[in-house]
Amino acid sequence: MSEKPYHSTSHCKYLIQYHIIWCPKFKFCVLQGNVDATLKQILQKICDDYGYKIKALEVRQDHIHIFVDVPQTVAPCDIVRTLKSISAIELFKAYPKLKPFYARCGVLWSRGYFVSTVGHISEATVMKYIKEQKKNG
Repeated sequence: MSEKPYHSTSHCKYLIQYHIIWCPKFKFCVLQGNVDATLKQILQKICDDYGYKIKALEVRQDHIHIFVDVPQTVAPCDIVRTLKSISAIELFKAYPKLKPFYARCGVLWSRGYFVSTVGHISEATVMKYIKEQKKNG
């Protein structure tokens, strides 16, 4: 049986999913070897702790892609801040050799990120549905 696409609370039915991408500072290729597997474990634990469900995750040498299903109460900027801040702390603990490498700038991740909403229906479908509401009412 397939998973229900929508979540429910007492007064809300929702589906909020984001595709998020971010890079290490200076886009250096530091996410290789065992670092990528460790980072995946760290991100999984963060998501478990915060109630985010990872739908897809890929760690490349110089950037991360994560597709998450999240509660309706959390802003995308807060999701990114949580993932980046906790993962940096945990990666520095697991790989102390990274810390001196990034000591001059003081951070592991670049300030920027990409975030996009992802849903089960397209923008065109929503626009058509809304436009047709007057006809159906």
